[in-house]
Amino acid sequence: MSLRFYDTAAAEIREFVPLEPGKVGLYYCGATVQGDPHVGHIRSGIAFDQLTRWLRYSGYEVTVVRNVTDIDDKILAKSAASFEPFDPADQDAPTIANEPWWALAYRYEQAFQRAYDTLGVARPTYEPRATGHIPEMHQLIQLLIDRGHAYPALDDSGDVYFDVRSWAEYGSLTRQNIEDMQAAPDAGPRGKRDPRDFALWKGYKEGEPATASWPSPWGTGRPGWHLECSAMVTKYLGTAFDIHGGGLDLRFPHHENEVAQSRAAGHGFASFWMHNGMVTYEGEKMSKSVGNIVTPAEMLAIARPLVVRYYLGQAQYRSALDYNPGSLAEAAAAVERIEGFMQRALAFLYGEGAAVPASRERVPEAFEAAMNDDLNVPQALAAVHEAVRAGNTALDAKDKDAADRALHQVIAMTDVLYINPLDPHWRSDAGDGLEHQALDALVRAQLEERRSAREAKDWARADAIRDTLAAAGITVADSADGATWSVADR
Repeated sequence: MSLRFYDTAAAEIREFVPLEPGKVGLYYCGATVQGDPHVGHIRSGIAFDQLTRWLRYSGYEVTVVRNVTDIDDKILAKSAASFEPFDPADQDAPTIANEPWWALAYRYEQAFQRAYDTLGVARPTYEPRATGHIPEMHQLIQLLIDRGHAYPALDDSGDVYFDVRSWAEYGSLTRQNIEDMQAAPDAGPRGKRDPRDFALWKGYKEGEPATASWPSPWGTGRPGWHLECSAMVTKYLGTAFDIHGGGLDLRFPHHENEVAQSRAAGHGFASFWMHNGMVTYEGEKMSKSVGNIVTPAEMLAIARPLVVRYYLGQAQYRSALDYNPGSLAEAAAAVERIEGFMQRALAFLYGEGAAVPASRERVPEAFEAAMNDDLNVPQALAAVHEAVRAGNTALDAKDKDAADRALHQVIAMTDVLYINPLDPHWRSDAGDGLEHQALDALVRAQLEERRSAREAKDWARADAIRDTLAAAGITVADSADGATWSVADR
């Protein structure tokens, strides 16, 4: 089955054929670094990480670009608030007093990177910052002016706007009529030909920090949000590339404006538009005012990073992902089923403490078909759990060949989704390396003492050992081949 993805622009699933055989250029919107990451940011990162890993497994050379918006109205506003008197008890109060905008942006950029790293989102090939690409933005603005699609503001503010009525296809990505659109909120209408015209360049305003503006042919100022992405993706992937991704909430106005200004500049731009769905809380949109927001940090406080990744990546990327208080427990149970089988199979096939082998198997056909069908991760996970069930049945029957085949299939599939519980990245949860070896020796000594107690029918002693381990956060799984252990989710 060939690769097929849903293209937002075409509103249908299409066969994916890259512009250059064997190579894929993928751009997806990164963070505007004005606050800590929320689960929507991380879900998007995981969705496009799954896409990247599947494309690479399928033999493509993939260049991934994820931008950082490090200059923005909200960043400047938050920085300005830190220089004013504030109540530290206020939940919306600045975290640090007197923090320059660039320091605030860099601090939150690092917070995003820590979250991505913790949850196994591979770093992109390039991760450009908006502030590092001002010359490219100037070139794009001038090109749009020369082609009759942009103009300096009529009020001498130093702004430059995209003329939406000059581009007949404006609204095509989201299938909207221009007459039904609201005014662009990025600047007042006074200097515009049409209230819907959006800012490509924002002239310097009194009171803004001088460090947040750059010289330009139209006056000192800074770039508009939409322009930044068009300029950066063109530099790293060219004027035409394969896939543009991002959250569903970015379709309008951000992606609509991106595609308009890029196509108006004569660029082919993206062949496919892919958008991931939102994360909801018990069926409702997460909202700070309602108080139903759950952050990645809160999730990581009650579950292992592997469990959080499994949960955030388990739904089909286009669908909404609903969170409820039992969601992480369900994900943890699924992870433990996979982990328990793999540990049991390793011990049976290779001996206690054996290293995890590289898979000798291709992923099963059912898994491949699911991933090729618009990245259908739920069906792919069903294939993982089917292999786990078959593997446990083989272990119970002492069928080495079937158990070995199942183990290697599970390794191959979980490696693609980056949820292999025995991968060193996830084993670090329990303190991989010397610390884990020491813990393993101590726990195995306890398990051996428990085994002896059970053989002597000293059930009270056996139960006491198990309870002691459970109190320390160790889960014990018994099977016909003996007991295995894992670190329980917090």
